[in-house]
Formats: sequence, structure tokens, C-alpha cells
Amino acid sequence: MKLIELYIQEVTRRLPERQREDIGLELRSTIEDMLPDDPQEEEVKAVLSELGHPAKLASGYLDKPMHLIGPRFFDVYVSLLKLIIPIAMIFSFLAVTFSHVFSYSGEGEVISSLLSIIGDATWNSLGAGMQTFFWITVTFAIVERYDTSNKTNPITSSWKEWTPDDLKDVPYIPKEKAITKVELFGSLIWTAIWVAGYFNANNLLGIYEKGEEGLKLITPLFNQSQLISFWPLVILVIFLELGLVAYKWKLGQWTMKLALANAVVHMGSLAVFILVFRNTTVFNPAFFDYFQERFGFTHQLNLVFWLAVLIFLVSSISDIYQGIKKARR
Repeated sequence: MKLIELYIQEVTRRLPERQREDIGLELRSTIEDMLPDDPQEEEVKAVLSELGHPAKLASGYLDKPMHLIGPRFFDVYVSLLKLIIPIAMIFSFLAVTFSHVFSYSGEGEVISSLLSIIGDATWNSLGAGMQTFFWITVTFAIVERYDTSNKTNPITSSWKEWTPDDLKDVPYIPKEKAITKVELFGSLIWTAIWVAGYFNANNLLGIYEKGEEGLKLITPLFNQSQLISFWPLVILVIFLELGLVAYKWKLGQWTMKLALANAVVHMGSLAVFILVFRNTTVFNPAFFDYFQERFGFTHQLNLVFWLAVLIFLVSSISDIYQGIKKARR
């Protein structure tokens, strides 16, 4: 029954990866032995109630006890840590990266500037994670200190005693359809990179020459004022990508609706890309003149443009296909 599958999922997800399959089979066998033939839903609930909260049962399989906060609040505590700390770290990383990139004027050694940006962003991200961990831990320590209920059964994220009925609110997510946090954060970081690059392109992309202070940008690739003129379309793409990440976060797994939304966002982004970069005024003529004077290259804007479109298209089709493939599993 679905309740049994959900219960096993809730127990095994709290265990090390190497133990999940064996313990899942063992737990399934135990539950089936406790049930009569052709069990009814109420009989299943009674057995699951006897086994207790999945977090409490999972703790019995672990080599070390869950005593950081205490069994009653530990599961909610860990769930909040897993949810809030990555959010705090990623937003701190993005904020510092945006700040540095938008303030970069193209002066100085580009490699050292890039390493400095990554270093500052990483350090601030770690600091944000540590502060978040500290305050969440302090909050739960205070809550447990003043908990006078004398109850030992672990509570759920809704701050109530666990019952098998809570399993009905837990989505069953097969491993092959699951969307990982790494995938979500990777999407956010990619969006941050191209947005920062787009709005400060004249100080980041172009021809560099080595001087006394290291590499220095001498000829930008883009005409920044023309790029900025397309800001409404770019903002639309940003909202589409952020909305897609939020939708993925909410669902937690690939569905056909999500796969369709993913395809729409990719095609919309490709359309905006073509509209913006098909306009040759966004490019700096001096950039191509430099190559023509130095190496005898002629302007091949159309070739470069359609090559970029082809790469974008192939990448988008690949991601759309993967989304549909996962949704159908």
C-alpha cells in the first residue's frame, strides 16, 4: 500500500545511502509480518503507529544516537538546517558576487580579480551558513529547554505529534525523478553568472593585453548601452528562470507539467537571445577591427551568431529531453 511505501521512504531517507536498500527490505518484511492478509488502511495505520515516528525508528538503525538537540525536536531541527542553511549560503554568495562584478571597472589583473571575487563570495557564504546554523541551534535549544510537555514522541514540521495520517501529506518521490538541491543551486548560480556578465559585459568581455599591472581590457566586445536597451526582455528571462527554480523546489520531482514549463523557459530564453544578439549594434565594431588589423580576419558576425545559436539550441534541446525523460519514468 502507498502508506507503507511512504513510511519506508521516510525511514530510509534518514539513513546512510549504503544502508537504505537493506534496511528498507527488512522494514518491509517486518511490516508485512505484522499485518494480516489483505490488510485494510486502518490496520496499516495501527501497525505504523506501533512502529512510531520514522525519525525515531531510523535512529535505532544508526550507529550513533541523535542527541544534538534531542529526539523530540531533532528531526524538525535537521529539516530546517537542510532547508535554511543552503538558502542563506547561496544568497550570500550571489550577493557578494553581484556586488564585485558590477563594481569591476576592468582595471587590474583579471585573474587575481576573479580569484578575489570567488574567495570573498565563498568566505561570506561560509560565514552566512555558520551564523544560520548557530541561531537555529540556539532557538531549538531554548525551545527544548522550556518544553514542559514531558512527551517523548518526535514532532513533525507542523509542531504536532506524529500519526500515520501525516504520511498522506508526504509526496512519494522515486529516486530517478527527484530534483536535487545541487541541481537547483546550480541553476541559480548559472543565472547569477550570466546576469552579472550581461549587465557589466563591457568591463568583462573583450580583448585583453598584458601591461605593467597585468592583463587589462583594451577593447570591449559589446556596446553596453545597446545591451542595456534590451533590459525588459532580459528581466523577463530572469523571472522565468527564477520561477522555474521555485517550481522545481516546490515539486521536488520531475513531472510532465514541469517538463513543459522547462521547455517553455528554454525556448523563451532562446528567442530573447536571438532578438538581442541578432542586432549587430550590440557589438563593438572596434573589437572586430582589431582582429582584422592584426590577423587579417574579416567581419564574420553572422557566422559567430549562428554558431552561438546552434550551441544554445543543442544545449536547450538536451536539457528539455532530459526533463521529459525523467518525467516519464
